[in-house]
Amino acid sequence: MLYLRWLWLALGVLWTLPNTLVGLMAGAAAMAQGAHWHWRRADMALVFHGVPWGPGGALTLGNVILYTGSDLDSPCLTYAHRAGKGEEPAILLSAHERAHVFQYMALGPLFLPLYFMHGGVHWTNRFERAADVYAITGQGWWPWSKALHWPDL
Repeated sequence: MLYLRWLWLALGVLWTLPNTLVGLMAGAAAMAQGAHWHWRRADMALVFHGVPWGPGGALTLGNVILYTGSDLDSPCLTYAHRAGKGEEPAILLSAHERAHVFQYMALGPLFLPLYFMHGGVHWTNRFERAADVYAITGQGWWPWSKALHWPDL
């Protein structure tokens, strides 16, 4: 059974490789401006810390996470909470981004078109909501999961 799990993980890594390569190129550019990297096994991602551009926060591209801060285990608010759509507990940014890594591994090159078709970076985007729910509960990273719950509007 363990071999089957590793096979699925390997297929997911290969399936999202085009996205990961874009992330690696962005990470290399960030390193030229002072960022540093390390492997986070739990997130199955190469994380670039101290990325010197962007509005702040993190961006996942395949098995790469680009982060403007220094500690991906930082607490943050969910998108719905920040939008005033309900009170939710603070989440760890690392768990939110891990959900995106899983989504990329499942959807591969389809991830970005589907993500933007569902609204991009916004609390109503089912990809962002699923990542927030996963960060709160530890389950439901799939954007069409039954565990996905929406705050009252």
